[in-house]
Amino acid sequence: MPKIIFAANTDWYLYNFRYALIHQLREQGFDVALVSPPGEFAVRLQDAGFRWQPWILRRRSVAPWMEFISLLDLVRIYRREQPDLVHHHTIKAVLYGSLAAVWAGIPGVVNSISGRGYVFQGGDWLARVLQLVVSPLYQRVMQRNAAAVIFENQADQDYFSEQRFVSPSRAWLIEGVGTDPQRFAPTPEPPAPVIVLMAARTLWDKGVGIFVEAARILRERLKVRMVLVGGPDPGNPASLTPNMLRAWHREGIIEWWGWQHDMERIYAQAHLIALPTMYGEGVPTALIEAAACGRPIIASDISGCRAVLQHGHNGLLVPPNDPYTLACAIEELVLDPARRMKMGAAGRQVVLERFTHEKINRATLQVYQHVLEAIKIG
Repeated sequence: MPKIIFAANTDWYLYNFRYALIHQLREQGFDVALVSPPGEFAVRLQDAGFRWQPWILRRRSVAPWMEFISLLDLVRIYRREQPDLVHHHTIKAVLYGSLAAVWAGIPGVVNSISGRGYVFQGGDWLARVLQLVVSPLYQRVMQRNAAAVIFENQADQDYFSEQRFVSPSRAWLIEGVGTDPQRFAPTPEPPAPVIVLMAARTLWDKGVGIFVEAARILRERLKVRMVLVGGPDPGNPASLTPNMLRAWHREGIIEWWGWQHDMERIYAQAHLIALPTMYGEGVPTALIEAAACGRPIIASDISGCRAVLQHGHNGLLVPPNDPYTLACAIEELVLDPARRMKMGAAGRQVVLERFTHEKINRATLQVYQHVLEAIKIG
């Protein structure tokens, strides 16, 4: 059976978003290896029997010599392992991994694009400068004959095609990473007061500040508990500090519960879910999990969120960066429990039809088979 390497800029990403896929591949006899910078989740992956290797990578670094070391380290890993196929996740893994595969003579490359993010959707000067650097790199690494590029939503696929980063013949649309509908299953609503949950890394880009401002507005209007679940991400320049999160918690604006492992238990405690992210997402896993649990969702009206949320059907879409409209949407559902129940049931059905691990993993395996067949023909 083929050997496949999964590479990402964090072990957290591999554990939280790709565990179901790598487990299925191993069950089918594939030789699976994992590559990322070290962290606590690497231990969990190894405890589960997966082969993991450390990658020298500093996510916040822009020093050329350090970036070159990261690239050479990945080349070293690929040359030693000689996989048939490598699957890259997150921007640095896509860029450096694709170049490393060329230098190491690895013909099979799959790149996953989980949103355009700040670089291509931020409007400030830094984003524009980064675009000038990143755009030619994307054009270079995604034009290989055997490469396939997986997009999570149609808007991102169209954008990358228009920018000529990827040929339409190599682009695949797979909506997110899926979820387990048995683990994330509907439960009855808990007693009042209503809990509005935001589950995300605590980044400004994810809309944490918008969520907090909406909480300030709602504090004057109705009794509701605004709960933030997720931890800071020190490797991301948009991360909030723990002190800031604790200050909001002490002030009583929000409740900060930190990072939680058993998210199915957390969703069961909530009445509805909010994700006021500021930039385009791939397909937010938190929204899929919440919908699977039968909870209505409120999210920004941007690509990715729209893939899961049908306005008025299983939740409400609101403009990004608009805390007042977010507060009004929350108030609308807080005061209408019957509508929450109807939307929650509709969301569960959306997940069963489109977002289960079974469906997403099957589509991903088809991409692998396509790339491996192209290698044989070539």
